[in-house]
Amino acid sequence: MNIVNTGSSPAATGPATGNWTVVTEHFATADATTLRRAYYAEVAGRYWKRPATEAEIDQGLRDDPDDGLVPPTGRFVVGRRDGRPLACGGIRLLDAVTAELTRVYVDPRARGTGGGAALLAALEDEARAFGAERVRLDTRSDLVEARALYTRHGYAEIPAYNAGRYAEHWFEKPLA
Repeated sequence: MNIVNTGSSPAATGPATGNWTVVTEHFATADATTLRRAYYAEVAGRYWKRPATEAEIDQGLRDDPDDGLVPPTGRFVVGRRDGRPLACGGIRLLDAVTAELTRVYVDPRARGTGGGAALLAALEDEARAFGAERVRLDTRSDLVEARALYTRHGYAEIPAYNAGRYAEHWFEKPLA
């Protein structure tokens, strides 16, 4: 199990950051499922410019399953702030040296508190443990917070590496 704890000391994280702990967790646990549903509701709702229904969320999760986010080729993590599950993300191997981020989500109520940074640190550690030398991801233009997070943490925009139906931007970060 990978654990990243950002601490809660004001000197270490600033007074609004709170305490983030990120641990590997199966994507089907109750907390992980709640977060995956929230992720899908947000990305689908933004895309459709209206709230996603429960049936649409169910269908979306069936159409794009998370079963690749388990060892030996992937992992899923849940981030908790002060013990509350408020973030999640997955990593999966694309090939022997390339890992891909997916399902990166921070509850809107917890954005700006260090959860995205904690998720990325944990997921990059998981990628290194798999032997990856770089991490890639794709995202959409309307997910401006995600694109800003990736750029802030050393991800650079690259040419398309996949033909994802909703992909509009592709990023990569070398792992040192």
